[in-house]
Amino acid sequence: MTTQTTATTAANPHGLLRLALRLDAVASGGMGLLLLLGSSFLTELLGLPAGLLLGAGAVLVVFAAGVATVGMRQRLSRVGAWEIVVINALWVIASLAVAATVSMTGLGLAFVLVQAATVAVFAELQVVGLRRAAR
Repeated sequence: MTTQTTATTAANPHGLLRLALRLDAVASGGMGLLLLLGSSFLTELLGLPAGLLLGAGAVLVVFAAGVATVGMRQRLSRVGAWEIVVINALWVIASLAVAATVSMTGLGLAFVLVQAATVAVFAELQVVGLRRAAR
């Protein structure tokens, strides 16, 4: 499998970047819909304000559409991909600020920190993909 993955990456230097963008789009869109559709249930469970959940959900749905657009193009935009990395980094910082300043349940804190870590992983994969594609 490693040999095949290495050969695939060599043949398609944008493969990792494209995969990271598409996974980010799916995860962001799914989370956005979850927050929009389940905000009343999640507010109680996580102890987070409904407005925060609804706002984050709306932002994520729009973000997911943008990420999908960049990730699905025949020719990937390096500028667009770097913009997504920056937005992801800002999301992680904002999530940590929420974790530090907003009163929530233990499950809510875990939820905020896990999603921040997931976004950080997507950003890192995207950076690695951009660097591989630049070679």
